Amino acid sequence: MAEKADKTEQAADRPLLTRRRLLGTASAAGAAGLVAGGAAGAFGDRALRERPTALTTVGSAALPFHGSHQAGIADPAQAHGHLLAFDLAPGAGRKAAAALLRRWSATAAALTAGQVPDGDSTGIALDAGPSSLTVTFGFGRSFFDRTGLTARRPAALEPLPAFTQDALDPKRSDGDLWVQIGADDALVAFHALRLLQRQAQDTARLRWQMNGFNRTPGATDRPRTARNLMGQVDGTNNPKPTDSDFAAKVFVPGDHGGADGWMAGGSYAVVRRIRMLLDSWEQLSLARQERVIGRRKSDGAPLSGGTETTPVDLAKTLPDGSLAIAGDAHIRVAAPASNQGAAMLRRAFSYHDGFLDDGAPDAGLLFIAWQADPMKGFVPVQRKLDRGDGLSRFLRHEASGLFAVPGGCAEGEYVGQRLLEG
Repeated sequence: MAEKADKTEQAADRPLLTRRRLLGTASAAGAAGLVAGGAAGAFGDRALRERPTALTTVGSAALPFHGSHQAGIADPAQAHGHLLAFDLAPGAGRKAAAALLRRWSATAAALTAGQVPDGDSTGIALDAGPSSLTVTFGFGRSFFDRTGLTARRPAALEPLPAFTQDALDPKRSDGDLWVQIGADDALVAFHALRLLQRQAQDTARLRWQMNGFNRTPGATDRPRTARNLMGQVDGTNNPKPTDSDFAAKVFVPGDHGGADGWMAGGSYAVVRRIRMLLDSWEQLSLARQERVIGRRKSDGAPLSGGTETTPVDLAKTLPDGSLAIAGDAHIRVAAPASNQGAAMLRRAFSYHDGFLDDGAPDAGLLFIAWQADPMKGFVPVQRKLDRGDGLSRFLRHEASGLFAVPGGCAEGEYVGQRLLEG
């Protein structure tokens, strides 16, 4: 009878799994493969091959919060994303900001490990594993004025120039503090969002929030480059972690000195909410759409020939003498060869916020560009796009921000500690 009672007791306990226990019961082989795939980097062929695809394995995947770089930069973009900006409350200065980053870092470290943070009784994601959750923190230009740290503001954090295609809403732009949340499960992502918002308390007030999505791992027959809401394969020519100059393009050098030496190992994020004029775009013929982009819609191969990963031949001509890749094609204008080598790592989410008064979808891209220096990455490329990109006729840039994202932290530390306590 005692043995039967023990079994009944154990059965009753089974549904009450904590996030830590769920992660612990995942198969060792499956979890190891998932962590390897998540840590391999973003967008390259190797990373895509190693990305988990079976839906039953998605919850077990975990990406470490601690490290030399913050997670959520060179990792594959997840299926669900939240972008938030906060402004420090009146009277909240450097000390209050440090306390907030300490709370946020501890919470993010617990959540990304599949644990329940101290004081969390929400139960929002109690049954889920970490689902590749990443939480990334950054500082806007105004943060340094509000905390008395103007002398330590990086030179690269200068305001972005105005572009002719901009129709920016200041209420949805900029901010003192920036947070990027990504996960392959919607509840896991919302759980992190809710806890961080609550923990801001009276220290910081939400300025804006944007929600995005990507294709769910396992939704395709094999891992593929993502598509945007225009139906185009998007991200083929991104810098790859296997490139010899990847770190130099994306991360601030580790030996970086001076007043902004605290940015060593960090990166700069340009955030743009870009609405796609889908009603106009979808009226174009397939051939015209492909000419605007410079790639085949079916498989992402460049119109100069080959497969998706074939290098673009910008000099190739057709039998009639015209360029295979049109002079205003997006991939020509954005190519590093057209911009003196300027490059950035694009890691985006799509969004759909309903419909406008005229019935057009309020949908597009939450564009996030990562680079070691935005004045050498995003700015020159966007200037070129602004002047001669055929795709710009179908886009509206409606919100913008630039944020300094410091390097990662070790266990027992918090993100931004070298700035706030240095």
